[in-house]
Amino acid sequence: MFTEAKKIIDNATNIVVIQAENPDGDSVGSALALEEILGGLGKNASLYCPVAIPKYLRYIRGWDRVCAEFDTKADAAIIVDTSADILLSKVLETPGARHFLETHPVLVLDHHTTGSTLSFDHTIISQDVVATGELIYNLAQDAGWAINPQAAEDLLIAIMSDSLGLTTQSTHADSFTVAGELTRLGASNAAIEERRRDFMKKSPEILAYKGRLIERIEYLLDGKLALVHIPWEEIQAYSDQYNPSMLVLDEMRLVEGVEVACAIKTYPDGKLTGKLRCNTPVGEQIAGYFGGGGHPYAAGFRIYEAYEATVRELVDAADKALKEHHYAETV
Repeated sequence: MFTEAKKIIDNATNIVVIQAENPDGDSVGSALALEEILGGLGKNASLYCPVAIPKYLRYIRGWDRVCAEFDTKADAAIIVDTSADILLSKVLETPGARHFLETHPVLVLDHHTTGSTLSFDHTIISQDVVATGELIYNLAQDAGWAINPQAAEDLLIAIMSDSLGLTTQSTHADSFTVAGELTRLGASNAAIEERRRDFMKKSPEILAYKGRLIERIEYLLDGKLALVHIPWEEIQAYSDQYNPSMLVLDEMRLVEGVEVACAIKTYPDGKLTGKLRCNTPVGEQIAGYFGGGGHPYAAGFRIYEAYEATVRELVDAADKALKEHHYAETV
């Protein structure tokens, strides 16, 4: 499985590691771990993301080495934690980036089960693992590459982030084994969690805003779908302190009767982004209706459409997905 991945890396000296425009703990941790691992192989790695790393992720050491300048002089690219064109649109709009990706070896390391929709040639390595960080650990083990203590910490951050502390339904026995091995290699989950909690602290202003968001939650589909709308003015006002959707999604998901929670953000150019958290494994299916993807329990999408029309389509997609899932459980 890893032969082509190792070949691309062996044949390159300078490698640009790319994250999508929705960086999370898995993508940031995976990118930084690759920087460490590739450095140990004598490679030069540049870390690229078309958007700034959110403040809530800045507990991850090295986040400030991720830059918005695409290294078009690299020999190859590694894309982490996505295989969807729609999540790389800002990357593809970067001057020189699309041409680079169409003319250089591109390795995609992703753990999402949705099929690749990338519009350029690439080698994709995907496994049914809880996070891209776990996939990178498996690749390093197969190739015999060293994982130093910092890379171990980065990979553990990636795994703990996407698995919500090894609690999601996609967590399996190997996830715990890999987390244990990374701890043996020098990572400390206690130290990581202490830093993360420090960065998770909310200002009184943010706590008050969270209360207003909770008051605006709508319950659709007889209470099965919880929805909150975050307009552009609030994105501008609060995103620098805290991602508004992440303030309330967990609370929405924990409401009695709710099977799907969705936060929709709207932007001045007509773009809408939707973030899904589910108690029933239909997130990937709902996001796929809009051309997005992710996991059964956590997924997302981005479209250009009126908010009211999007809500109607969301209700229809959620209704269909839930009915199909519950029907499948009975047969």
